[in-house]
Amino acid sequence: MPRDSTAAATMVGKPPLPLRILIVHNRYQIRGGEESVVDAEIALLRGHGHEVRLYERDNHDIDGKSRLVLLRDTLWSPSSHADVTRLINEFQADVVHVHNTLPLVSPSVYWAVDAAPRGVALVQTLHNYRWFCPKATLLRDGKICEDCIGKVAWRAVVHRCYRDSAVQSAVMAATYGLHTALGSLHRHADRIIALSEFARDKYVANGFPAALMAIKPNFVSDPGPDTQSTPDRTGFLYVGRLSEEKGPHVLVEAAGQMTELRFEIAGGGPLAAQLPARSNVVYSGTVSADAVRDKMRRARMLVLPSLCYEGLPMTLVEAYCSGLPVLASRLGPLATLVEDGVTGLLFTPGDARDLADKLRWADEHPEAVRDMGIAARQAYLDHYTPESNYRQLMAIYREAIVHRRATAGLTGA
Repeated sequence: MPRDSTAAATMVGKPPLPLRILIVHNRYQIRGGEESVVDAEIALLRGHGHEVRLYERDNHDIDGKSRLVLLRDTLWSPSSHADVTRLINEFQADVVHVHNTLPLVSPSVYWAVDAAPRGVALVQTLHNYRWFCPKATLLRDGKICEDCIGKVAWRAVVHRCYRDSAVQSAVMAATYGLHTALGSLHRHADRIIALSEFARDKYVANGFPAALMAIKPNFVSDPGPDTQSTPDRTGFLYVGRLSEEKGPHVLVEAAGQMTELRFEIAGGGPLAAQLPARSNVVYSGTVSADAVRDKMRRARMLVLPSLCYEGLPMTLVEAYCSGLPVLASRLGPLATLVEDGVTGLLFTPGDARDLADKLRWADEHPEAVRDMGIAARQAYLDHYTPESNYRQLMAIYREAIVHRRATAGLTGA
């Protein structure tokens, strides 16, 4: 069977050949959840026999670039366009799967895929809300802001939403406004992955084609049942970036109302030096992945006090994997990812008093919390394992290939 008959085989129900997948990602200067997702998906695909090539740019390379060159590359990177065009042809890719393009990759890569001489499917995972919010979090002044959904994001310039800079906010608004108008993603993508139903609905409300949207959560590997928990879980744990949108200051305020409870905060970020010292709060700083798993085995609950609409926090999936229930803001995807009273508890976003009440209840009802941990572990087994994720990802790839071949007028062998 010829190499390019994979999609045709899929359409008639035959097992597909191993795919050739080109992953495209612009790495951030500070490693975060997106990097973990990209690396995990690459390992997953290779582990199932697929050929994977990675094209990446790194934001550390921004240093030394002139502002004009950086502006040009953010809007349209000639080098990324040329590199991806060349790799598609050399690698004979079946699928190009894009994650982050900001700023050095740029949306020019969508056009490179669409111009490829052979039908190559384009898949995009949307990890945040950048396409209609220059700040990517739908958060302004500590509150949810949806002013730019369905509109040109000029309000973000007025409010200096991106890095507190009108100029940089204008660049973000111009980049995504231009490429939305051009249909760079909307018209060229074969499948667009959202991490939750909530996120998908927000993208559709902003004009993304509902027919192309797919939902696939993140996943983590299971270290085994013997690492799920320790006999006596104690204390409450926060793991993540110490920044406004994540709400660690709300947790610290709640901790101040209940000195009899113990808290640990693991992570670094711009709020690290601003969070007040508390006798019952341990600040551990940034810790290794193994250390995070160990802390999750020992804690009573993970606290996610986010003030913004999350995508799908890796810490939530890791907690569920460890049999650790989650106490989260009743906000955005978290309101459905955490089943209140079943896999964890929900509290009013930004309300330290309500958070303190929920923490106190959890401390006074250890057996109920233990049952939530069992349910959290089952939620992981049902939705967030590598095996489940692989099946979902391959279904999306197959749908994308069929869509590409159909829209390009190609027929199978």
